[in-house]
Amino acid sequence: MNVIKIPAPETLSDEAAQWWDKIISEYGIEDQGGLLILQTALEAFVTMRAAQQTLAAEGLIVNDRFMQQKAHPLCTVERDSRAQFMQGLKALNLDIEPLKNIGRPSKG
Repeated sequence: MNVIKIPAPETLSDEAAQWWDKIISEYGIEDQGGLLILQTALEAFVTMRAAQQTLAAEGLIVNDRFMQQKAHPLCTVERDSRAQFMQGLKALNLDIEPLKNIGRPSKG
């Protein structure tokens, strides 16, 4: 199978761009729909990682204006971004362990 090198979108972090390259090469994603789904999933991945970094620095619990403890607002951002990332990967219908020279089903 000839795999065409498709550059990662500029909206992706370095880590997400590495995943872009790896997923495209392992699964042979070349169609516009698949690329858009992958881009969207990896943009959610970038958001998830940013939320995780802030949560690691600030903690999962914050005090509100009444000094009552509550979950950090980014906990929901991290959770939702993780779900969007996983949903995007699921929408691509990828095998967990790709076989050599087998990608997504073709049109015809």
